[in-house]
Order: sequence, then structure tokens, then C-alpha cells
Amino acid sequence: MTGALILLAIVVAVGLVLYVSHRISLRKGGGTSASDEIVEPEQACCGMHIVCEKNLPIDRKGNIIYYDDEELDSYAFADPEQYTDSDVEQFRDILLTLLPEDIAGWNKSLELRHIPLPEAVRDEMLMIVGEMRQTLNAAK
Repeated sequence: MTGALILLAIVVAVGLVLYVSHRISLRKGGGTSASDEIVEPEQACCGMHIVCEKNLPIDRKGNIIYYDDEELDSYAFADPEQYTDSDVEQFRDILLTLLPEDIAGWNKSLELRHIPLPEAVRDEMLMIVGEMRQTLNAAK
């Protein structure tokens, strides 16, 4: 009986050490890579586009596809409330130069790169997607 309790205590101690080390590695950013987050076959539809294409902005090698917007990488993990007017215009300019069918992929690409959209640009994007849906529904 004592041997079983000692074995149980060892298993609990090892589990606790593994849990704590995992939590520490997640805080340091070493827990998951971007490619781990990208490849999720059962990912739900985000509803931002007309036809759900789950892995839209990812190439065959698992790399995030850019929409000629590499300069937006400087906004990764930024607070959208802190964007200046020129920052918002930079996002808006890119949005307005995209083809309508590329808007959903661009939005997903930004999400995967941890780049939050300014509220005003997000509203404009949702309006464009909504208009596309209405146009498609009217054509049916």
C-alpha cells in the first residue's frame, strides 16, 4: 500500500512539473508555432466570406500568403485603439486595392499574423462583404 502511494505521489509531482514548464514555455512564445495554428482541418467557418475556404491564405508549404502588405507586419500584436489616422489610412488603402474575392483571405492572413484591424476599416470590410453577399443572392 505504501509503495502505491509513493508511486502516485511521484506521478503527480512529475505531472505538476510538466504542467508548469508547459505554461512557462507558452508565456515565452515557445509553445506553438504559427504553422501549428494554421493547420487545423476542423476549423470552423469564420463567416467573413461568401464561400467557406478554411485554409485560404496558406500555401502548400504552410506559409502565410501575403497580399502585398508586408509593411503591416509592424502592427503585429498592436492595440487597435492606439492606431493613428495615418495607420488607419494605410490599412484602408490596402483594403480598397484588393479584389473583392481576396478580402476574406486578406482578413484571415492578418489574423494569422496577429495584426488587428482598426475598427473603422473592419466595419468597411464587413460592409463590402455584405454587399457581395447581397449581390450574389440577388443573382440567384
